[in-house]
Amino acid sequence: MHMPGPRAFWIDEPFDREHGADGRGRYEAEVVRRIDEFADTWGHIAPVTFAATAWRLASELSPGYVRWHRRIISATCLASPWDGSMTCAVSMISRWPAELTWTRQWQRDRGWRDWPQLFGQYTTPSDQDVTRSPHLRAVLQVEAPLPLDDLPPAPDGPDASVAPAARRAVTVLARELNELLAPMIGQLEAGVPADS
Repeated sequence: MHMPGPRAFWIDEPFDREHGADGRGRYEAEVVRRIDEFADTWGHIAPVTFAATAWRLASELSPGYVRWHRRIISATCLASPWDGSMTCAVSMISRWPAELTWTRQWQRDRGWRDWPQLFGQYTTPSDQDVTRSPHLRAVLQVEAPLPLDDLPPAPDGPDASVAPAARRAVTVLARELNELLAPMIGQLEAGVPADS
């Protein structure tokens, strides 16, 4: 039986509801509070700019309305300057490339270190750590298109439809990013070469 791999992205609805106020979740309150940031999106024929703004607000909450796997450093969704389509840029923590793990000769007994971990979370080496040994932290940069099919249309103006549309846009983007990146995260977590 095939077990599902790790999730790359998910929406934390329970936390959002539990920590909201006045009958609103945290994210809905943030959308209402920062409604002016959507001003350039009203009535757009394409949902991209609205969805990108919704994603940015969701990821700027602390903790985020949209959560991501411990290997993901950052994730942005934006309109492509080329044609206005939806694209993403995601930075992910990786293992060293195979070329550097095949042999340790290049290390020359300098004590090279990988990403530090604290309670299972990847961290940045402290200033003190860097004075003691060199660190090589591999990062993968993913840039890819995302489908627009299920994104909600951009609202016509600042009304009651904005928060539900923003929530729907973030949900769709999280699903698409998860579908794109979860297999890669699973492979990185497994730490072994994939079968041919």
